[in-house]
Amino acid sequence: MLKTCKRHLARAHHLFLAGLVIAIHSTPAWAQNLPTAPEPDGGFEDGNWIDLMRGYLYEGATLLGTLIAVASFLWVSWTALTKFNEARQGKAEWGEVGLLGVVGAVILLVLSFFVTQAMSIME
Repeated sequence: MLKTCKRHLARAHHLFLAGLVIAIHSTPAWAQNLPTAPEPDGGFEDGNWIDLMRGYLYEGATLLGTLIAVASFLWVSWTALTKFNEARQGKAEWGEVGLLGVVGAVILLVLSFFVTQAMSIME
């Protein structure tokens, strides 16, 4: 039984290596139909790598700012729902729910303002 397992393991190892070699050698054939990476907005001259990297950095910062805004919105929403549930169960006052709603809205408005200002500065 042990010899059979060893033989099957050795065969699987050889098949894996053969498949790996075939995959490595056929990679250029797979890559022929891949689309090219989109160029960032903002325009740049051909061969100007600094402007190209600046464009990618701007788009990355835009994505990061959007993710931060979404995460803060989810955090405020989760906190509001938790506080609402506590008020329903009698563990918190309803005034706390209202206060959290007002403060959460102000936080989201200020965050949106900051993200908008940062994006206009980066342009």
